[in-house]
Amino acid sequence: MFLSRQRRFPRRRTSVGAAREFTTSTLASWGLNDLQDDIRLCVSELATNALLHGVPPGREFCVRLDMDDSSVRLEVRDSGEGCPEARSPDAEEETGRGLCLVSALADDCGVTDHVVGKSVWLHFKLKPELEGAG
Repeated sequence: MFLSRQRRFPRRRTSVGAAREFTTSTLASWGLNDLQDDIRLCVSELATNALLHGVPPGREFCVRLDMDDSSVRLEVRDSGEGCPEARSPDAEEETGRGLCLVSALADDCGVTDHVVGKSVWLHFKLKPELEGAG
């Protein structure tokens, strides 16, 4: 079984919370309560990065969730240029840990370039008891 949902969000601070709510409600409707905390944190980080670095004024970003029998894919697409890179911030720095965090929580991650913009994606394997849920 394959399930998919996506939603666009405007370039506003409140969109990060809206992306978390969209993700949480989607995962709940698919019966994936065990993955909600990790994926919710990851969408928050990716949406924040999209707003800060990838969404020009007047544009939107898109959150997409796909589920098949073995995994969930979270994708955040924006229209910005460049490829995000994980940093190694000093202990005193207050930012720069997001990509390290999401890559530690996900089973796989990457970036897909598009003619305009990019998608940052994460894969989360379903636990055997969750496979086929939805």
